[in-house]
Amino acid sequence: MKIFEEIVSLPEFDRDFKKLLKKFKTLKEDFEIFKNTQLNLYHKLRIDNKGIFSISDLGINAPKIYKAKKFACRSLKSRGVASGIRVIYAHLEDQDKIEFIEIYFKGDKENEDSERILRHYRQKGSGAQKIYSDPG
Repeated sequence: MKIFEEIVSLPEFDRDFKKLLKKFKTLKEDFEIFKNTQLNLYHKLRIDNKGIFSISDLGINAPKIYKAKKFACRSLKSRGVASGIRVIYAHLEDQDKIEFIEIYFKGDKENEDSERILRHYRQKGSGAQKIYSDPG
């Protein structure tokens, strides 16, 4: 089932993902579940389970940038959706497109890379270059 017209990722996201995959072996499967459930619930079904938040202090009008705080990673046993994995992405609603920008473990760093976001979205409407494929 195709939920969004297009899902892409920035090259930096792919590098982040591969690095985290070495640490969290279930990340690939957990990420698929996240895409098919969390993103679908929030953007398509308009159900807010308080796990996805808009990042509004970047000075970017479009696209909207989001941080997902609820990400269930089975490698982080007994932590459930509060695993500490964070996913930063852009939702280009008019194109029905998701662009993954960054993924990180909160234990490694506290916040998203605002510079990366601004570098890709300040001047152009879209920063991702390649069609999303499973990183890893």
